[in-house]
Amino acid sequence: VQLQASGGGSVQPEGFLRLSCAASGRTLSSYDMGWFRQAPGKEREFVGAISWGGGTTNYADSVKGRFTISRANAKNTVNLQMNSLKPEDTGVYYCAASSYSGPTARSNQYEYWGQGTLVTVSS
Repeated sequence: VQLQASGGGSVQPEGFLRLSCAASGRTLSSYDMGWFRQAPGKEREFVGAISWGGGTTNYADSVKGRFTISRANAKNTVNLQMNSLKPEDTGVYYCAASSYSGPTARSNQYEYWGQGTLVTVSS
């Protein structure tokens, strides 16, 4: 499955962005989906994940209450709604797909990765 993340951009603190991850090649309904990010000079970190059916989500503590993951399997897309953005949310955001691990925070459990989309939060 090929993944394509989009929707990144520059926004001021307390602003919002909506990222999307579109799939081609195979249907996303078979996969648990995750979002990760990597800030400049830092390691990639888990942001959130959603189960294949959408019934279970998992978020990093740093984004709980601000970010929401949703999926539209009929459209083969997964979205990350990011509200109340902070400068520390800046980074390249990646979507990833896992066929066997559930909505895990462990990056090595994801088999497929999209290219990243850059999010910059700055005043």
